[in-house]
Amino acid sequence: MKILVTGGAGFIGSHLCDLLVDKDYEVICMDNLITGRMANITHLMDKSNFRFINHDVTKYIDINEHIDYVFHFASPASPVDYLNYPIQTLKVGSLGTHKTLGLAKEKGARFLLASTSEVYGDPQINPQSEDYWGNVNSTGQRSCYDEAKRFAEAITVAYHRMHKLDTRIVRIFNTYGPRMRPQDGRVVSNFIVQALSGQPLTVYGDGKQTRSFCYVSDLIEGIHRLLNSEETEPVNIGNPDEMSVGQLAVLVKEMVGSSSPIEHRPLPTDDDPKVRCPDISKAKRVLQWEPKVVLREGLAATIEYFRKVLDAGDTTRS
Repeated sequence: MKILVTGGAGFIGSHLCDLLVDKDYEVICMDNLITGRMANITHLMDKSNFRFINHDVTKYIDINEHIDYVFHFASPASPVDYLNYPIQTLKVGSLGTHKTLGLAKEKGARFLLASTSEVYGDPQINPQSEDYWGNVNSTGQRSCYDEAKRFAEAITVAYHRMHKLDTRIVRIFNTYGPRMRPQDGRVVSNFIVQALSGQPLTVYGDGKQTRSFCYVSDLIEGIHRLLNSEETEPVNIGNPDEMSVGQLAVLVKEMVGSSSPIEHRPLPTDDDPKVRCPDISKAKRVLQWEPKVVLREGLAATIEYFRKVLDAGDTTRS
């Protein structure tokens, strides 16, 4: 079986490539390296069933061979990245999804879209289930990511209905683990890097906004199960153990053994979600999946990763 993974040199995409290579799929990793990093896939380059193509998926994808599955994971996905690259984010969610769907249609391949909990916007219900339509600000600073993913879902469903394309949609909730970039703006990486560096831990707003954090290995297992299921409607994959951002800051400080103070700063945008927690009833029922890695265990592995990155003086590594 041959799989194309777009965004395969990114944080989540590279872990997905690891699993697929280990399961003996033939993996083509495609990335233009705007936010992905070759360091994430260097260990795979000598594998006979892995190869890398540097390409922007918003442009025509020319692959003259059979493809069984297309995973579309290409997109800036952290607040820093999609605020720095708003147009690229919109293009990869629209043009990139169109191009990868067209390739899947041409090859008769199964298509799996990496969507996001951000399609729910600043939700008015908690936890969020797949049948919730969301509360999204279509012109806010986060809209470049939110609306790109909402469009990506819409065109994926259109291809499924009109062209009978075999499609899957995973809605990914806050994921963390090794290969996050130190400066990517995600709350877990921010707190860990700040605590390890002796800097103040910056909490935006009152810190009462909630998130739920899924360790990357759990996410990847859920995605693989979705690929091999018959479920064509969106499925939430995330950890339903909800906690406030302020509580996370205290926990990271404790685990790092840091004396860094916690500083509160104004929220960067008005549409920052106040709550974020997945209802994973569907994943449990359809995929027999639920997360297994508890937060302390996942944080310990992530802290150790960042210790090594910072000790090596590499603050750009993804």
